[in-house]
Amino acid sequence: MTTVSSRTDEDIQRDVLDELAWDTRVRPNEVGVSVKDGIVTLTGWIDSYSKKLAAEAAAHRVYGVKAVVNDIEVSIPGYAERTDADLAAAVVNALRWDAGIPAGKIDVTVSQGWVTLKGEVDYGFQKRDAERAIRHLSGIRGISNLITVKPTLLPIDLKRSIEKELVRNAETDAKNITVEVDGSKVILRGAVRSYAEKKAVEEAAWAAPGVTEVDNQIRIVLG
Repeated sequence: MTTVSSRTDEDIQRDVLDELAWDTRVRPNEVGVSVKDGIVTLTGWIDSYSKKLAAEAAAHRVYGVKAVVNDIEVSIPGYAERTDADLAAAVVNALRWDAGIPAGKIDVTVSQGWVTLKGEVDYGFQKRDAERAIRHLSGIRGISNLITVKPTLLPIDLKRSIEKELVRNAETDAKNITVEVDGSKVILRGAVRSYAEKKAVEEAAWAAPGVTEVDNQIRIVLG
C-alpha cells in the first residue's frame, strides 16, 4: 500500500532554499523560490546560464519536488560579456572537441548572446550532448536547440528496443513503466519512487536510435 507523503509546500520550499545555499555554484539570495502542489518555481536574476541550470538541478534534488519551472533570467556582467563572433567561435570549438557529436553536422548561430543550434544527427543523445557541450561557456544568455534526429526504426521496433533497455537497466523498475511510441516520439507513463529513477528511464528512451522527442509523464510516488 502506498503511503501518502506528509511533506507540505513549505517543507519543500525550505529544503530547496537550503539546497541552493549548499550548492556553491549559486548564491541563494539571487534566486526566489515558490512552491505550489509540489511544483517549484524559480525566479530572479543570475550572472550565467550555467548557474541558472545549476539552480534548476538543485531544486530537482529535493525530496518531494514533482516539477521545476525555471523563470530565472540571465544578466551577463560587463566583465564576462563577449561579442557574438567570439562566442560563436567558442561554441564551434567546444562542439569540435566533443567526440560524441558528429563533426560538421551542426550549424551555429549567435545573436545577442543567444545561441541557436541546427542540423541533423542520428541519435537523440547527440542532440542533447551538443547543448551540454556549450552551456557552461561564459557569455551565453540562452540556447535554442533546433537540431533534428533522423528516424531509423519503425515505431514497433523502437518500442521494443526501449522496453528491452529498461529491463536491462539496474536503475529502473521496468514493470512499473509503459512505453508508447507515436512516430519517433516516445511517451513514458507509470510510477517511480524518485526523480533519479524517472530521469534514468528518460535517458534510456533517449538512447534509442531515431528518438526525436521524449514526453516523460512518469509520476513520482512518495512514501
